[in-house]
Amino acid sequence: MGKRQTAEIFRNRLTQVLAQSGLSQSAFAGEIAIDRSALSQLISGQNPRLPRAETLIALSARFQVATDWLLGLTDERGNAAQVLNAVETEQALDAENRTAMERWHHEATGQKVRYVPAWLPDLMRTPAVIAFQAASNDQERRRLQRQTDRRLHVSRLPESDIEMCMPLQTLDIFAQGTGNWTGLPARDRAAQLHHIADTLDDLYPAFRMYLFDGRKRFAPPMTIFGYQRAAVYTGETYLLIRSKPLIRDLAQGFDAHIRHAAVHAHEAAAWVRQLTVRTD
Repeated sequence: MGKRQTAEIFRNRLTQVLAQSGLSQSAFAGEIAIDRSALSQLISGQNPRLPRAETLIALSARFQVATDWLLGLTDERGNAAQVLNAVETEQALDAENRTAMERWHHEATGQKVRYVPAWLPDLMRTPAVIAFQAASNDQERRRLQRQTDRRLHVSRLPESDIEMCMPLQTLDIFAQGTGNWTGLPARDRAAQLHHIADTLDDLYPAFRMYLFDGRKRFAPPMTIFGYQRAAVYTGETYLLIRSKPLIRDLAQGFDAHIRHAAVHAHEAAAWVRQLTVRTD
Protein backbone atom coordinates (compact mmCIF):
# COMPACT_ATOMS: atom_id res chain seq x y z
CA MET A 1 0.00 0.00 0.00
CA GLY A 2 1.48 3.33 -1.08
CA LYS A 3 1.90 6.46 0.99
CA ARG A 4 -1.02 8.24 -0.68
CA GLN A 5 -3.41 5.36 0.02
CA THR A 6 -2.15 5.04 3.61
CA ALA A 7 -2.59 8.76 4.12
CA GLU A 8 -6.15 8.61 2.78
CA ILE A 9 -7.06 5.75 5.14
CA PHE A 10 -5.47 7.60 8.05
CA ARG A 11 -7.39 10.77 7.19
CA ASN A 12 -10.72 8.89 7.10
CA ARG A 13 -10.06 7.10 10.37
CA LEU A 14 -8.80 10.24 12.09
CA THR A 15 -12.00 11.98 10.99
CA GLN A 16 -14.02 9.12 12.54
CA VAL A 17 -12.18 9.42 15.83
CA LEU A 18 -12.64 13.20 15.86
CA ALA A 19 -16.38 12.93 15.17
CA GLN A 20 -16.91 10.26 17.81
CA SER A 21 -14.92 12.16 20.43
CA GLY A 22 -17.51 14.93 20.56
CA LEU A 23 -14.69 17.48 20.84
CA SER A 24 -14.08 20.60 18.81
CA GLN A 25 -11.06 20.57 16.50
CA SER A 26 -9.18 22.85 18.89
CA ALA A 27 -9.92 20.66 21.91
CA PHE A 28 -9.13 17.48 19.99
CA ALA A 29 -5.80 18.90 18.80
CA GLY A 30 -4.94 19.84 22.37
CA GLU A 31 -5.62 16.28 23.52
CA ILE A 32 -2.92 14.94 21.19
CA ALA A 33 -0.49 17.85 21.69
CA ILE A 34 -0.65 19.41 18.23
CA ASP A 35 -2.06 22.75 17.13
CA ARG A 36 -5.32 23.14 15.26
CA SER A 37 -3.64 24.03 11.97
CA ALA A 38 -1.66 20.77 12.05
CA LEU A 39 -4.87 18.83 12.69
CA SER A 40 -6.61 20.64 9.83
CA GLN A 41 -3.82 19.63 7.46
CA LEU A 42 -4.14 15.99 8.53
CA ILE A 43 -7.88 15.85 7.87
CA SER A 44 -8.17 18.22 4.89
CA GLY A 45 -7.09 15.72 2.25
CA GLN A 46 -5.53 18.47 0.12
CA ASN A 47 -2.03 17.09 0.52
CA PRO A 48 -1.50 13.42 1.41
CA ARG A 49 0.17 13.56 4.78
CA LEU A 50 0.99 11.05 7.52
CA PRO A 51 1.33 12.04 11.17
CA ARG A 52 4.54 12.12 13.13
CA ALA A 53 5.18 9.07 15.29
CA GLU A 54 4.48 10.94 18.52
CA THR A 55 1.14 12.17 17.16
CA LEU A 56 0.19 8.64 16.16
CA ILE A 57 1.10 7.33 19.64
CA ALA A 58 -0.83 10.15 21.32
CA LEU A 59 -3.92 9.36 19.24
CA SER A 60 -3.69 5.69 20.13
CA ALA A 61 -3.19 6.31 23.84
CA ARG A 62 -5.77 9.08 24.27
CA PHE A 63 -8.62 7.56 22.22
CA GLN A 64 -7.91 3.82 22.67
CA VAL A 65 -7.45 3.02 18.99
CA ALA A 66 -4.73 0.81 17.57
CA THR A 67 -1.97 2.52 15.61
CA ASP A 68 -2.19 -0.25 13.00
CA TRP A 69 -5.89 0.54 12.58
CA LEU A 70 -5.18 4.24 12.11
CA LEU A 71 -2.72 3.38 9.32
CA GLY A 72 -4.99 0.84 7.64
CA LEU A 73 -2.85 -2.17 8.54
CA THR A 74 -5.74 -3.87 10.36
CA ASP A 75 -9.50 -3.64 10.63
CA GLU A 76 -9.31 -4.23 14.40
CA ARG A 77 -9.91 -0.76 15.77
CA GLY A 78 -9.38 -1.32 19.48
CA ASN A 79 -6.14 -1.70 21.34
CA ALA A 80 -6.86 -4.63 23.63
CA ALA A 81 -4.07 -3.82 26.07
CA GLN A 82 -5.22 -0.23 26.39
CA VAL A 83 -8.82 -1.26 26.97
CA LEU A 84 -7.75 -3.67 29.71
CA ASN A 85 -5.63 -0.98 31.33
CA ALA A 86 -8.61 1.38 31.24
CA VAL A 87 -10.65 -0.90 33.53
CA GLU A 88 -9.62 -0.92 37.19
CA THR A 89 -11.14 -2.07 40.46
CA GLU A 90 -11.66 0.14 43.49
CA GLN A 91 -12.99 -0.70 46.93
CA ALA A 92 -16.48 0.58 47.65
CA LEU A 93 -15.20 2.07 50.93
CA ASP A 94 -11.93 3.88 51.50
CA ALA A 95 -9.81 3.95 54.65
CA GLU A 96 -12.02 6.69 56.13
CA ASN A 97 -15.20 4.67 55.50
CA ARG A 98 -16.29 7.02 52.72
CA THR A 99 -17.71 5.62 49.53
CA ALA A 100 -15.73 5.99 46.32
CA MET A 101 -19.02 7.01 44.72
CA GLU A 102 -19.16 10.14 46.87
CA ARG A 103 -15.75 11.27 45.64
CA TRP A 104 -16.64 10.62 42.02
CA HIS A 105 -19.89 12.56 42.33
CA HIS A 106 -18.05 15.59 43.64
CA GLU A 107 -15.42 15.34 40.91
CA ALA A 108 -18.18 15.21 38.27
CA THR A 109 -19.92 18.37 39.50
CA GLY A 110 -21.49 20.16 36.54
CA GLN A 111 -21.52 17.07 34.31
CA LYS A 112 -24.47 14.86 33.47
CA VAL A 113 -24.64 11.77 35.68
CA ARG A 114 -26.46 8.59 34.60
CA TYR A 115 -27.36 6.24 37.43
CA VAL A 116 -28.75 2.70 37.78
CA PRO A 117 -29.19 1.79 41.48
CA ALA A 118 -28.60 -1.72 42.79
CA TRP A 119 -31.80 -1.59 44.86
CA LEU A 120 -33.43 1.61 46.03
CA PRO A 121 -31.89 5.00 45.16
CA ASP A 122 -29.29 5.67 47.86
CA LEU A 123 -30.23 9.33 48.27
CA MET A 124 -33.90 8.51 48.95
CA ARG A 125 -33.69 5.90 51.72
CA THR A 126 -35.66 6.53 54.90
CA PRO A 127 -34.14 5.88 58.36
CA ALA A 128 -36.36 2.80 58.73
CA VAL A 129 -35.10 1.28 55.49
CA ILE A 130 -31.51 2.15 56.38
CA ALA A 131 -31.92 0.43 59.75
CA PHE A 132 -33.38 -2.64 58.02
CA GLN A 133 -30.45 -2.77 55.58
CA ALA A 134 -27.95 -2.35 58.42
CA ALA A 135 -29.38 -5.45 60.13
CA SER A 136 -28.95 -4.12 63.71
CA ASN A 137 -25.35 -3.01 63.08
CA ASP A 138 -25.33 0.52 64.49
CA GLN A 139 -22.03 1.48 62.85
CA GLU A 140 -23.33 0.38 59.45
CA ARG A 141 -26.59 2.24 60.05
CA ARG A 142 -24.72 5.49 60.73
CA ARG A 143 -22.55 4.95 57.65
CA LEU A 144 -25.56 4.37 55.39
CA GLN A 145 -27.32 7.43 56.81
CA ARG A 146 -24.26 9.61 56.14
CA GLN A 147 -24.05 8.20 52.62
CA THR A 148 -27.73 8.97 51.99
CA ASP A 149 -27.39 12.52 53.35
CA ARG A 150 -24.29 13.25 51.26
CA ARG A 151 -25.82 11.89 48.07
CA LEU A 152 -28.97 13.93 48.62
CA HIS A 153 -26.85 17.03 49.21
CA VAL A 154 -25.00 16.51 45.91
CA SER A 155 -28.32 16.03 44.10
CA ARG A 156 -29.59 19.35 45.42
CA LEU A 157 -26.65 21.37 44.12
CA PRO A 158 -27.75 23.96 41.50
CA GLU A 159 -25.45 22.45 38.85
CA SER A 160 -26.68 18.87 39.33
CA ASP A 161 -28.01 17.03 36.27
CA ILE A 162 -28.85 13.42 37.13
CA GLU A 163 -30.81 10.80 35.22
CA MET A 164 -31.70 7.55 36.95
CA CYS A 165 -33.27 4.50 35.38
CA MET A 166 -34.17 1.17 36.91
CA PRO A 167 -36.55 -1.77 36.38
CA LEU A 168 -40.07 -0.96 37.54
CA GLN A 169 -40.17 -4.46 39.05
CA THR A 170 -37.53 -3.41 41.62
CA LEU A 171 -39.99 -0.98 43.20
CA ASP A 172 -42.89 -3.41 42.80
CA ILE A 173 -40.96 -6.08 44.73
CA PHE A 174 -40.21 -3.53 47.44
CA ALA A 175 -43.87 -2.51 47.69
CA GLN A 176 -44.91 -6.14 48.16
CA GLY A 177 -42.19 -6.76 50.76
CA THR A 178 -40.75 -9.80 49.02
CA GLY A 179 -37.19 -10.81 48.14
CA ASN A 180 -34.60 -8.80 50.04
CA TRP A 181 -37.38 -6.80 51.69
CA THR A 182 -39.11 -9.73 53.39
CA GLY A 183 -39.70 -8.71 56.99
CA LEU A 184 -39.81 -4.94 56.45
CA PRO A 185 -43.17 -3.76 57.89
CA ALA A 186 -45.82 -2.50 55.48
CA ARG A 187 -45.96 0.94 57.16
CA ASP A 188 -42.20 1.37 56.57
CA ARG A 189 -42.52 0.33 52.95
CA ALA A 190 -45.39 2.74 52.38
CA ALA A 191 -43.46 5.58 54.05
CA GLN A 192 -40.43 4.82 51.89
CA LEU A 193 -42.47 4.93 48.68
CA HIS A 194 -44.06 8.26 49.69
CA HIS A 195 -40.58 9.60 50.50
CA ILE A 196 -39.26 8.56 47.06
CA ALA A 197 -42.23 10.23 45.35
CA ASP A 198 -41.87 13.43 47.41
CA THR A 199 -38.11 13.58 46.71
CA LEU A 200 -38.69 13.10 42.99
CA ASP A 201 -41.16 16.00 43.01
CA ASP A 202 -38.70 18.11 44.99
CA LEU A 203 -35.68 17.47 42.76
CA TYR A 204 -37.37 17.45 39.34
CA PRO A 205 -36.21 18.36 36.70
CA ALA A 206 -32.56 18.34 37.83
CA PHE A 207 -33.08 14.74 38.96
CA ARG A 208 -35.15 12.59 36.60
CA MET A 209 -36.18 8.97 37.19
CA TYR A 210 -37.21 6.61 34.38
CA LEU A 211 -38.53 3.07 34.84
CA PHE A 212 -38.18 0.33 32.23
CA ASP A 213 -39.65 -3.17 32.03
CA GLY A 214 -37.06 -5.50 33.55
CA ARG A 215 -38.56 -8.44 31.68
CA LYS A 216 -37.46 -6.89 28.40
CA ARG A 217 -34.28 -5.00 29.29
CA PHE A 218 -31.35 -5.30 31.68
CA ALA A 219 -28.98 -2.72 33.16
CA PRO A 220 -26.26 -3.50 35.73
CA PRO A 221 -25.94 -1.27 38.80
CA MET A 222 -23.71 1.53 37.57
CA THR A 223 -23.07 5.25 37.48
CA ILE A 224 -21.69 7.12 34.46
CA PHE A 225 -20.05 10.45 35.27
CA GLY A 226 -20.23 12.56 32.12
CA TYR A 227 -17.80 10.92 29.71
CA GLN A 228 -14.90 10.83 32.18
CA ARG A 229 -15.54 7.61 34.07
CA ALA A 230 -18.09 4.90 34.69
CA ALA A 231 -18.38 2.71 37.78
CA VAL A 232 -20.12 -0.68 37.67
CA TYR A 233 -21.04 -1.93 41.14
CA THR A 234 -20.10 -5.53 41.92
CA GLY A 235 -20.71 -5.61 45.68
CA GLU A 236 -17.54 -4.92 47.65
CA THR A 237 -15.80 -3.28 44.69
CA TYR A 238 -16.48 -1.14 41.65
CA LEU A 239 -15.23 -1.80 38.16
CA LEU A 240 -13.94 1.66 37.29
CA ILE A 241 -13.88 2.38 33.56
CA ARG A 242 -11.91 5.25 32.06
CA SER A 243 -11.91 4.19 28.40
CA LYS A 244 -13.87 6.79 26.43
CA PRO A 245 -15.22 4.26 23.88
CA LEU A 246 -16.41 1.95 26.66
CA ILE A 247 -18.00 4.85 28.54
CA ARG A 248 -19.79 5.98 25.37
CA ASP A 249 -21.11 2.44 24.84
CA LEU A 250 -22.47 2.34 28.39
CA ALA A 251 -24.01 5.80 28.01
CA GLN A 252 -25.68 4.80 24.75
CA GLY A 253 -27.10 1.68 26.41
CA PHE A 254 -28.41 3.78 29.29
CA ASP A 255 -30.01 6.26 26.90
CA ALA A 256 -31.68 3.36 25.08
CA HIS A 257 -33.32 2.31 28.38
CA ILE A 258 -34.69 5.83 28.73
CA ARG A 259 -36.04 5.81 25.17
CA HIS A 260 -37.85 2.54 25.93
CA ALA A 261 -39.02 3.57 29.40
CA ALA A 262 -42.46 2.44 30.51
CA VAL A 263 -42.62 5.29 33.05
CA HIS A 264 -41.10 8.65 32.16
CA ALA A 265 -39.64 11.25 34.49
CA HIS A 266 -42.72 13.47 34.65
CA GLU A 267 -44.85 10.42 35.56
CA ALA A 268 -42.47 8.78 38.03
CA ALA A 269 -43.61 10.37 41.31
CA ALA A 270 -47.28 9.55 40.71
CA TRP A 271 -46.41 6.01 39.60
CA VAL A 272 -44.42 5.40 42.81
CA ARG A 273 -47.25 6.76 44.99
CA GLN A 274 -49.76 4.37 43.51
CA LEU A 275 -47.57 1.45 44.60
CA THR A 276 -48.45 2.13 48.23
CA VAL A 277 -51.69 0.19 47.80
CA ARG A 278 -49.56 -2.95 47.36
CA THR A 279 -47.98 -2.56 50.79
CA ASP A 280 -51.23 -3.51 52.53
